[in-house]
Amino acid sequence: MSLFFPTADECARHTIFPGVTVQTCAAEKMMLSLAVLEPHAVVAEHSHPHEQVGMVLEGRAVFVIGGEEKTLQAGDMFRIPGGVRHKVTALDQRVRALDIFYPIREEDRVQSTECAGRRELLAFLRV
Repeated sequence: MSLFFPTADECARHTIFPGVTVQTCAAEKMMLSLAVLEPHAVVAEHSHPHEQVGMVLEGRAVFVIGGEEKTLQAGDMFRIPGGVRHKVTALDQRVRALDIFYPIREEDRVQSTECAGRRELLAFLRV
């Protein structure tokens, strides 16, 4: 276990919608999430209080953010203020996108003992 270099096994993995998985890694105040959408998978319209910024790493998807629609591809970025409704639909190939959230989405935080120990160590180091 490393405080600074978490392994993939120490990161949480969730299926958030059919065909949509996320792998997350959190620090004290922000969280990184790698989202993978299978072809034609949909992240249903939703909102959350967290700010979210991200980049499409692979594939193409239609993003609808605050009522504005745009097709994004690898290298394109997006930002979603807290409370703004948004939806994503993968087109005909797998999509990988990197998301950063502030503050941390507690429902996606890793609950493993390794990460719990890491949070305790981070709290100790701040003293």
